Amino acid sequence: MRIQTILLATTLASISWAGIAHANDAGTSQAVPYHYGMPLHVAKVIALTEPSTLDCKVVTAEMKYIDNAGQPAQISYRKLSDACSLQN
Repeated sequence: MRIQTILLATTLASISWAGIAHANDAGTSQAVPYHYGMPLHVAKVIALTEPSTLDCKVVTAEMKYIDNAGQPAQISYRKLSDACSLQN
């Protein structure tokens, strides 16, 4: 009985630490929302991401890039999903 209690406590502690780590990773998104006319000084694009969807709709996409000063940056913008190009 004592071993089961220790195993249960260890499992619950591991799950809670994993949840905290995931919450910290999810909160580190520092994407600045793009607004019309905003100057972008992009030297190199690292990644373009958007949520996957089968529907043609507007989604929030993100671009990670290196700016002209060599610093990493991230911006979010609204666009039509890639599913729109597959539909007639």
